[in-house]
Order: sequence, then C-alpha cells, then structure tokens
Amino acid sequence: MAWYWIACILLVAGVAGGLLSTMAGMASLVTYPVLLALGLPPVSANVTNTAGLVFTGIGSAISSRKELRSHQRLTMSVTVWALLGAIIGSLLLTVAPASTFEHIVPFLIALAGVLMLLAGRSKPETRAKPRPQSPRVTVAKNVAIGLVGLYIGYFGASAGVILLAILAISLDQPFAVSNAIKNFTAFVANVFSLVIYAVTTKVYWLMVIPLGAGLFIGGYAGPIVVRHVPVKLLQRVIAFGAFGLAAYFFYDAYIK
Repeated sequence: MAWYWIACILLVAGVAGGLLSTMAGMASLVTYPVLLALGLPPVSANVTNTAGLVFTGIGSAISSRKELRSHQRLTMSVTVWALLGAIIGSLLLTVAPASTFEHIVPFLIALAGVLMLLAGRSKPETRAKPRPQSPRVTVAKNVAIGLVGLYIGYFGASAGVILLAILAISLDQPFAVSNAIKNFTAFVANVFSLVIYAVTTKVYWLMVIPLGAGLFIGGYAGPIVVRHVPVKLLQRVIAFGAFGLAAYFFYDAYIK
C-alpha cells in the first residue's frame, strides 16, 4: 500500500480514536486494530499507539484548560495517585506477564460500565458548591485511582473508561470536569509508559506522525463535544460501549 494511503488511514483513525479517548477512554478500540491491520507486530503496535496517544493528551489539555485550571489541586492529586500505581504496575510487568491479567479484564470493564450508569443516577450534574468528602471516601477514592494506575502500567486495556467511571461516581463535580481530569491523568501515564517502552522495543515514528496528528485533532474536539452533549445520554453511551468491550475481551480470554 502506498505511504500516502497509510497516512490517510492513520489520520482518520487518529481523529476517531482521539474523540473516543477524550470522551470515553476507548481510543485503542480504533487505533490499535488499525496498526495491527497495517502489519505492525503486536508489541510495536502497542508502543506506537501509546506514542500517538500522547498527542491526544496535548490536544485535550489545551481544550480543557477551563476545567483543569479551576481544579488544579484535584487534578494533581488524581494524577499522582494514578502515576504511583502505574510505576508499581510497570515494575510488576517485569516479573509477571500481562497475560495473567487477561481473564480479569472483562469483569473490570463491565464493572466500569455499571459504575458509569450509577454515576448518572447518584448525583445531579451541577451543584452550586461541591460537598466536602469524608476522609473514608477520600481514602477509598485514592486507593481506587492507585489501583487503576497499577492496571495502566501493567496491562492498560480500556483503562480510561475504568478511571472515568471511578471519577464520575466519586467526585462531586460536573461530568466534564471528571472527564478532563481523566484525560490529563491518562496523558501523564502515557508519557511515562512511552519513556519506558520506547527504550525496550521499536516505535514506528513515521506512523506516529499522521496518527498523532489525528489523535491531537480528536483529542482537542472531544472535550468540546462533552460540554454540549447531554450528560446522561453520554454516560449511557459510554456504559454500553464498556459492556461491548467487556464482551469482546471475554470472548478473547475465554472462548476464542
């Protein structure tokens, strides 16, 4: 296939993946299979995909300046806990293969879908003044975020939707704020992962250019869409998307 067609395919896949990433945390549903279809080995496809997702984070951070600027302390807290977990997960990966996690993944993603539906029922979308969290809830939230970070560093499949579900149900904030914090946290985790993985395997940097351009565009547009789409509708779409992903990973782990 001619290079310009490959670049066009990656650009389009990147835009779609960037939108899915910044709206739901499901970018790899599009971008990773496309890289495999273009002939990349699985490990290189995963690392090349991670390199491209860094540009999603840049685009979403620019687009979400309003939400991030007004919640800097909360954003840093979530990011630090997730990053600590990611470091532990990356270290675990050196002693235990990620394949040991494959049989748990479908249930984690299905749980994220349930949490997303519960988040839409458990609280109003806007509140004049967020209620302070009890110490017990804060500890539980931080532990859950740290465990998601561990999952990001160790396996990573659809980690964004799991993190978004936890933030949506545990933070007394509008959905757009939870989504912006999720995007920034995923960006930091992807940068960290790329630094580690880039020195251990091959990154197809020529493919990263068009893929990253598309992911940047989609990453910038995603938070804007989130601000204007009805939140309950978006949460339901994300939840049922999570159920679909869970079914796919269940088939891959238990039936295939």
